[in-house]
Amino acid sequence: MQQGTTSAIRGDARVVRGILLDLDGVVYVGGSALPGSLEAISRIRAAELPLKFITNTTRRPRRRIVRDLAQLGLQVAPEDVYTPAALAHDFLARRNLAPFLVVHPELREDFSGLRTDGEEAVVVGDAGEFFAYDLLNRAYRKILQGAEFFALAKNRNFLDHDGELSLDAGPFVAALEYASGREATVLGKPAPTFFKLAVEGLRCAVEDVAMIGDDAEADVGGAMAAGLMGVLVQTGKYRPDQEAHLAERPTLVAKNLEVAVDLLLG
Repeated sequence: MQQGTTSAIRGDARVVRGILLDLDGVVYVGGSALPGSLEAISRIRAAELPLKFITNTTRRPRRRIVRDLAQLGLQVAPEDVYTPAALAHDFLARRNLAPFLVVHPELREDFSGLRTDGEEAVVVGDAGEFFAYDLLNRAYRKILQGAEFFALAKNRNFLDHDGELSLDAGPFVAALEYASGREATVLGKPAPTFFKLAVEGLRCAVEDVAMIGDDAEADVGGAMAAGLMGVLVQTGKYRPDQEAHLAERPTLVAKNLEVAVDLLLG
């Protein structure tokens, strides 16, 4: 796929010159690709538009995400996948901070190479069943003692393998915020920094990029607040009329990724 191409597609009244694509709930659910999603990605690539994949998952390391995509038949380079953990690793390295991790054990590999002593930063992701009182209380005490406080994401929920919504990292971050009286700095969606970093990888102007996602708040609302176009698909965690609660209506609302790409390509 070429980068910096002059090809473009239209969404609403603006020209789309690059695409950011959410994964879980848009491309696949559980371990299965959603109908038409892989074909839609092929159409984007055939149009020679810059494409990056962004995800707010904070349970799986980037290596596993790339592997899982390959098993679906989608070949993606690691550098084309943006995750909150990858951004957090680089951020902590620049600040020379030692992370105190409240994350799923599988995600710890994405924090390898960082210092283990000195000034600390509490980093909270989706630890799933590994959210435990002792771990959260240790994090709480470190925040009270002045450690910096970061959330990999603040999503309220996610679509679990059983087809039902489950608690994501957001409620646990909110609990630590309430107890400590401090607000976490969010490094994943909907933080503008996350979107802008991904846009830099596309080599496009922010206003020329469309973000396609199933989360009205984190994907579409966050992207539009950062200046991108927001395309909401009615798959994954989407629930009827969620877009009505956004500050502004999405650029497009589509039944699924295939329909969204059809609308954009025309």
